[in-house]
Amino acid sequence: MILDDLKSRLSTPINPVIETKNQYSFASVLVVIYGNEPIVIMTEKPKHMKFHAGEISFPGGKLDSNDSDLLETALRETSEEIGLSISKSQVIGQLEPVITLNSGFLILPFVSVIDKIPKLSANAEVEKIFHIPLKSFLKTEKKDPDPTHNIIQEMYTFEYQNQVVWGASARILKQIQNYLKS
Repeated sequence: MILDDLKSRLSTPINPVIETKNQYSFASVLVVIYGNEPIVIMTEKPKHMKFHAGEISFPGGKLDSNDSDLLETALRETSEEIGLSISKSQVIGQLEPVITLNSGFLILPFVSVIDKIPKLSANAEVEKIFHIPLKSFLKTEKKDPDPTHNIIQEMYTFEYQNQVVWGASARILKQIQNYLKS
């Protein structure tokens, strides 16, 4: 798996505006993949957060009234949460929106595949930053065994260093896995 191949497979048209789904709050995340190996960046949320406490997720967050669209949200949140500034021109595509199980968010994931990144710095919304080898990580995919997690659609889990990634983040990873298989 090399970066140019990833860029080719994950490049899609970008439409950062969602017109429907009024029952949900809008949010977006940025899937950042970098390096020769390649590596995907994920974060652990602090245990004290109102939503998704202690969960492993991609940098991102809720659409702010000052954001022009969901892509701007993902870029702003990534910069705030982990100190990584990605330009719109470095975003190569987006995935299908995913819905959170408990918090009522519709999340639009964007993808950036870049050669290298600077040293990252977590803010108060991030407990830990993970740099996860993508290829071996995607091989850990399993069906989520918790029946309460499968009420909105089929769910998956992925595992890294004894941490289970599930829910919306796992469904985003499953989409990436599907793109890489095609």
